[in-house]
Amino acid sequence: MVRETKLYDLLGVTPSASDSEIKKGYRKMALKYHPDKPTGNEEKFKQVAEAFQILSDPDKREVYDQYGLEAARGNAPAGNPFSGGAGAGGMPGGGTFHFSSNGGPGGHSFTSADAFNIFNQFGGLDDLFGGLGGGSRGSSRGGSPFGGAQFASSSGGMPGGFSSFTNGGQSGFSGSSMPRQAPREPEVIDLNVPCTLEQLYNGGVKKMKIKRRGPSGQLESTIIPIQLRAGWKAGTKITYKDMGDYHNGQRQTVRFIITEKPDANFTRDGNDLKTVLKLSFKESLLGFDKEVTTISGRRIRVSRAAPTQPGTSTTYPGLGMPISKRPGNFGDLKVQFDVDYPIYLSDSQKSAIRNNF
Repeated sequence: MVRETKLYDLLGVTPSASDSEIKKGYRKMALKYHPDKPTGNEEKFKQVAEAFQILSDPDKREVYDQYGLEAARGNAPAGNPFSGGAGAGGMPGGGTFHFSSNGGPGGHSFTSADAFNIFNQFGGLDDLFGGLGGGSRGSSRGGSPFGGAQFASSSGGMPGGFSSFTNGGQSGFSGSSMPRQAPREPEVIDLNVPCTLEQLYNGGVKKMKIKRRGPSGQLESTIIPIQLRAGWKAGTKITYKDMGDYHNGQRQTVRFIITEKPDANFTRDGNDLKTVLKLSFKESLLGFDKEVTTISGRRIRVSRAAPTQPGTSTTYPGLGMPISKRPGNFGDLKVQFDVDYPIYLSDSQKSAIRNNF
């Protein structure tokens, strides 16, 4: 039976929780209480981190289970086996246990800096939790809440007894089950690319001039040629790595997003196009013979001998937009008739209608 359950309660786990359950509990509660979250609470965030720091260390967890939080912190009361009564900081039974004592007599005093440092070893907000959109602490990829510098304890290790090591040039941790930090992905910057329907119909190269920051913060310009594929739709994304601002030791990824400019003659619906053909009231009754120019520049004949109802349309297969995923295939062109229907009739016009209809 454990002496107290406060630390387990902070992580939302039971005293019998496994190492993986303790990690999951820390992730969940650290996200909930992170100061950049709407539910943030810095004091709770610090308490959760300290709970994880103790419970993820088998030796400290054993001390906590038997003697409570102060003992696990190294602040053992008189008469406790860790006050020296069991022999020079010895564990009952002759074993030894060493607390981190870089905070002075009584052990290390856990701080908010320690809490954020542990959090960043999990990858921070961006890598561990998918980012929060512009938070002040650790919001840039790869950055720590203290300007990007890794916070280390005075003993040369991480706060709370973590010590760094290298293995093949990669950083890691000893004395704990903390995962190695994965390489950070560069930030992604979205830029719109306005295109006309003709450009998206024909395809081709569209050059985009962008301004970006160099390694020294200097402003520079570059031109990125975008190869448009015939038939691309609004929302299509094209990614160019290492083309954006220089930030956190690497260049950002630029992601271009296709947008469609309004067209005076056509509206797009997927792969189909619609155009409006205006008719006079007389043409709608007696028939008409007109031409419509397609988006490719082809002229087609549109005629009717019979009356045309307002709002009706006719469809011409294969005269719409190219289908990018099926080269050589096209959508349809719909010609919708817009009749200039009269809103006023003179007496003579009314008489003519009565006499003839």
